[in-house]
Amino acid sequence: MLSKNSKVQKLVGTAILVGIVIVLQAFASGIHFGPFTPTLALIPIIIGAILFGPGAGALLGLIFGIIVVITVVSGLEPFSLIMFNQNPVFTVATCLVKGAAAGFFAGIVYKALQKHKYVGVAVAALIAPIANTGLFALAMLTVFRNLLVESAAGQNPVVFLLVAFIGVNFLFELAFDIILTPVIIRIISAVKKTS
Repeated sequence: MLSKNSKVQKLVGTAILVGIVIVLQAFASGIHFGPFTPTLALIPIIIGAILFGPGAGALLGLIFGIIVVITVVSGLEPFSLIMFNQNPVFTVATCLVKGAAAGFFAGIVYKALQKHKYVGVAVAALIAPIANTGLFALAMLTVFRNLLVESAAGQNPVVFLLVAFIGVNFLFELAFDIILTPVIIRIISAVKKTS
């Protein structure tokens, strides 16, 4: 069981990371790779999952999902707005579930590998964008398949999904998360040692 001081640290740390998620996702809505924006907010989600566990990771991912839903409904994500107009309930569910799953799975993986800290961090940083993008891809291949086929305009829809929708965006997220998360965790570890 966590001590009162640990609970306060977890609460304050998670609250700070919520603010960072909101700012990063709001900032990222102005950056586009193809029809989507990169998910810069995965970094604080991964960090929260590593430092405070899968529940905090899922909460941070859910907050991220809520911000995504707001940008979709406001029209800042043109393709996602088309998805929303086609099936609003499933679009919202996809946004919320993929974010929460990214944080939750990052926390689970790190917890399982925490004896090997840097391996755990690297795998958590890898699993978060895979969960986030993988659940989006699953939604596109199932519920939004007709939209995917229409967008592919005669091309193979799966190849189109991998190249046009996921390709650069996913690779950017993956590289960004894997490169920066261990650096940030080292900084946090150093700060914890001095406090």
